[in-house]
Amino acid sequence: MNASPARPSVIVFDWDNTLVDTWPTIHEALSVTLRAMGHEPWTFEETTTRVRHSLRDSFPRLFGDRWTEARDIFYDAFERNHIARLAPIEGAAEMLRALAATGVEMAVLSNKTGRYLRDEADHLGWTGYFVALVGAGDAERDKPAHQALELALGSSACKPGPDIWIVGDAGIDMEAAHRTGCVPVLLHRDDHDSAEFSDWPPAFVFNSCNSVTELVARW
Repeated sequence: MNASPARPSVIVFDWDNTLVDTWPTIHEALSVTLRAMGHEPWTFEETTTRVRHSLRDSFPRLFGDRWTEARDIFYDAFERNHIARLAPIEGAAEMLRALAATGVEMAVLSNKTGRYLRDEADHLGWTGYFVALVGAGDAERDKPAHQALELALGSSACKPGPDIWIVGDAGIDMEAAHRTGCVPVLLHRDDHDSAEFSDWPPAFVFNSCNSVTELVARW
């Protein structure tokens, strides 16, 4: 990795498990859903490696014609706890403050349902950091499709391209960057040479939010 990548004009962050820790809530709601639909629940590790796409993209593959029934079960279980259990990733708040102080514009592009994403950002007091908070269902198509990114950049003067970082913890975030000509930046993952990233490798890798904050201090 380049020791000091150039300052971007816009940084588009993933949300879940990039800025906030939500795996326990997602896993619990998914376990409730799988059991209710007659499926064997996944292990926690399976959840963290298999949950990538938005619900409207993934549930039809999992549950077929009954996917809307499964959707309602998942949402009911998720809504019970997602705010109460919401926790920022270590160093995320400091990183956002440091980036805001440099004047870099920020947005969020998540495959979490848009209304839940915006409720969580409001709860943390982070909404003001972002020019847009785009979640699943907000655009015609969800991440990694270009429509989702273009909506996230709608309040910015920038178009998708090499002056924009897409920052996330999963292959789907790197795919979104590659598909739109943006810079793929992997956060919180040391296994950047794993199969998940073979087709969509990151340009830069940071193992923590604090590492990004240290970089920002040099800009």
